[in-house]
Amino acid sequence: MGNAGVGRVHSVRPDAPVLWFDEIDSTNEEARRRAQADDLGPVWIAARKQTAGRGRLGRQWDSPTGNLFVTALFEEEGGLVKATRYPFAAGLAILDAASAFIDSGQLQVKWPNDVRASRQKISGILVEAGAASGKACWVACGMGVNVRFAPDGAGQAATSLLDLGAPQIITAEMFLDALRHAFVKRCAQASSDFESLLADWQKYAEGLGEEVTVGKGADAQIGIFKGVGPDGALLLACADGKTHTIRAGDVELVKEIGGHAARD
Repeated sequence: MGNAGVGRVHSVRPDAPVLWFDEIDSTNEEARRRAQADDLGPVWIAARKQTAGRGRLGRQWDSPTGNLFVTALFEEEGGLVKATRYPFAAGLAILDAASAFIDSGQLQVKWPNDVRASRQKISGILVEAGAASGKACWVACGMGVNVRFAPDGAGQAATSLLDLGAPQIITAEMFLDALRHAFVKRCAQASSDFESLLADWQKYAEGLGEEVTVGKGADAQIGIFKGVGPDGALLLACADGKTHTIRAGDVELVKEIGGHAARD
């Protein structure tokens, strides 16, 4: 991976300023406030505690002190089309950064934007974007990483880097130092060669080739997770013989327990 696409003034950079908050409502909300005031960074907004952290679909993100809550705010000259690539870049960047502390081979990426270990969540990603000047847009890539604690009430099983064998001295600051460099490299790859980024992502894809459900309730679809399309959409091979293209929705692995389908 080269550094193509990261040399512009407003693009994300590892040496961009890091603004640490002891407590904040949400790092993504702070990024949004800055973007709406035409302050597009690049800047890293990090917090030791969030009082109103959130994930996808408006879900609350539990934010205990000791874990990392950070948002990279920057301008993307390629517009919203390229902004949709950053959840994949962020997931791989978290894996890359984790390799400095644990055996990252135990981690997988869950479509579209979670990082998990043994089906336990270690990180969530929330990418938001809005119009800037011309065709450009601002991007706020929020990443929550369970560095020291697996929070209660996460809505699913969770784990932490410490639980997975990271050194006892690991801190959110230490992980951010590794993450900034990894994120910039993966964003450059996403911008210049998204096909190769998706190929890398699929190497770690949870449930690839397995039966999964997408969506909830009456709208849920069951099929085989065949991979991702050129835009990152999930390709689901269903019993009707058709391959459906999924661009939004929760994905859950299906496994047979005692003859009944159970979902993780």
